[in-house]
Amino acid sequence: MKRRNRLAEQAGQSMIIGDKVRLRKKRLSDARNDYAWQTDPELARLDAMPLVTISFPQYLLDYTVSLRYPSATRHVFAIETLDGKHIGNCVYYNVDEARGEAELGIMIGNRDYWDKGFGTDAVSTLASHIFQKTNVNRIYLKTLDWNQRAQRCFQKCGFMPCGRLVRDGHNFILMELRRERWVQRHAELRGGASPERAGPR
Repeated sequence: MKRRNRLAEQAGQSMIIGDKVRLRKKRLSDARNDYAWQTDPELARLDAMPLVTISFPQYLLDYTVSLRYPSATRHVFAIETLDGKHIGNCVYYNVDEARGEAELGIMIGNRDYWDKGFGTDAVSTLASHIFQKTNVNRIYLKTLDWNQRAQRCFQKCGFMPCGRLVRDGHNFILMELRRERWVQRHAELRGGASPERAGPR
């Protein structure tokens, strides 16, 4: 049974349910995993981000503040398996309402869940949520030019290359997914039926 982008309430927590994952709001208990992933050299290299070098107590303090005072233009979700295991995070940010755009990012931190479709499902589920619940018409992202695995994942979700970027010594491929392409893909997957209302409710 398809569970794509179904909203559910579980223990008072709103979740977005995909086929293999569910997305939920971040909570303080995620800090230990997030700290381990952000201090992992391989994961930092894949994400083109500097390693976190502060102590865990300081990280936890900063983490608590960010949860208490969330940004209006940055929306972060924990990625869980359907049985509740926290395996990574995804985010849409740099939300520009005037341009109708937002940037997407994802990290599967738990290596046991690499190359098994969890990342693809998380990206598809988040993209559907964005198009269904916001006025965003274009989702874009950047991925390192050598990261073929990530590029294949994004292409499976409908993202198309749209340019290149050099930043901080890294070469990125820019990719985008526009609302009209998302609507078309969903109509094809559903045998011609329109997706759920594509816009804020």
